[in-house]
Amino acid sequence: MTQSAREALQRGDLPAAGSAAQALIQARPRDGEGYFLLALVAAEAGQMGKALPLIEQALERDPDNSEYLAQHARLLILLRRDGEAAEAVRRVLERGSDDARTLDTVGCVLARLGDHETSIRPFEGAVAREPGNLDYRYNLAAACGFTGRVDAAREHYEAILAADPGNARSHYGLAILSRQSREANHVSRLEAAAARARDPQDLVRLRYALAKELEDIGEADRAFATLLQANTDYKRQIRYDFAQDEANFDAIEAAFASAGPAASSGLSDASAIFVVGMPRTGTTLVDRILSSHPEVASAGELQAMPLAVKQAAGTRSRQVIDPETAQAAMAADPAKIGQLYLARAAHHRPAGAARYVDKLPANFLHVGHIVRSLPNARIVCLRRNPMDTVWSNFRNLFATQSAYYAYSYDLLDTARYYARFDRLMAFWDRLYPGRVLQFGYEALVLDQEAQTRRLLEHCGLSWAPACLAFHENRAAVATPSAAQVRRSLNTEGIGRWKTHAEGMAEVRAYFEAQGIAID
Repeated sequence: MTQSAREALQRGDLPAAGSAAQALIQARPRDGEGYFLLALVAAEAGQMGKALPLIEQALERDPDNSEYLAQHARLLILLRRDGEAAEAVRRVLERGSDDARTLDTVGCVLARLGDHETSIRPFEGAVAREPGNLDYRYNLAAACGFTGRVDAAREHYEAILAADPGNARSHYGLAILSRQSREANHVSRLEAAAARARDPQDLVRLRYALAKELEDIGEADRAFATLLQANTDYKRQIRYDFAQDEANFDAIEAAFASAGPAASSGLSDASAIFVVGMPRTGTTLVDRILSSHPEVASAGELQAMPLAVKQAAGTRSRQVIDPETAQAAMAADPAKIGQLYLARAAHHRPAGAARYVDKLPANFLHVGHIVRSLPNARIVCLRRNPMDTVWSNFRNLFATQSAYYAYSYDLLDTARYYARFDRLMAFWDRLYPGRVLQFGYEALVLDQEAQTRRLLEHCGLSWAPACLAFHENRAAVATPSAAQVRRSLNTEGIGRWKTHAEGMAEVRAYFEAQGIAID
């Protein structure tokens, strides 16, 4: 029965797998296997709330089973119970496993926890045991890229493409791994793969990869045309309307404009440094500068504050931020939001550092809650030329399933989003003067030491020369900026939009009409 349930699961036959698992429970009720397999069936059906108690029943019967623990950790991380997931993974690492799927699952949970360095070993173990499993090898390749093992990542991506020439994730991962040249690039291969692609998700990845490499080799017009086609098609598929985000901005401003005194003065904890702003404006760069300080470590892009606000609001909508949540959260005790945030963040904080950076760009939406719930936390908002910001958002493929970035598939939508971001930051400055350091990317590039000193002073940190050598920081980077922040500062990112000035004329006209300076 065990074998038949597992085989049915492997081929995606959930009814058959469920029946076999139920029969196993009836035949051997003291054995954990039936409960475990039934949990996997529920998880595959998207019923995480049903799967979790089933797998916990399996663990009651066999508490040291590494396979059960790994899948328990996976369910916990999907349910955003990061602390419990971290504990379950720790137990698997202590016990060890010879099962490739278990090792890969452990690596994936560690990656979700932001511990990319530790994920390497279980991913390597999974690939060593099943070298032909391309999913396991992809996970290892991505982890190698995040941790600066560029040559190893390249080898794994190429091995995947040798076996599966149309593997879009690997094509994209390889393209963003490093800058291409006219003498060495993958343009022809990407064009062929895009011509064959039928899956919309694959096609958007391939077109982004192709546009990136075309831009690398100086084919600006072809790059723009490829990117425009990719984004136009994808926006049509997701049916994004800027009104969705505009309603959120309106609700946040209205909620805080009419808010009365806070129920409490929040928590005194001063360990967090929030780095916020539009994506692709230098947030990763500032994170690297700060985490090069001996007192500071990077916790990565945490969802801890949005989830704390959502939990405190108590709304039942599926969206983390929406107008209902924005209004309901104002009734929550700021100290409670602070407690919820710190509890979630604790599992991502590297050990040994007194301070940590939370660099989720979208936390600019939650500046008000940060100020109210953690009044001693420091906040830095990255600002970059509006035209460069729009272009950089448009040309980078973010998490396609995340509502945060749905605006980025259209140039004018991105410009509109920037304008509302700009307006919201001005609102926060009026409401909480001096609490947020508006930090310019261009100013940092042109006067690194002076601006770094300004940054450290705002964050309450002493001067540390290591902050000028941020590119020597060996910590993992899991953002599109991974390659850039491993190089010293340069002016290449300033004014890049001008290469595509004709295609961005409508954006320029929009900003001029809004009174937003672009020079």
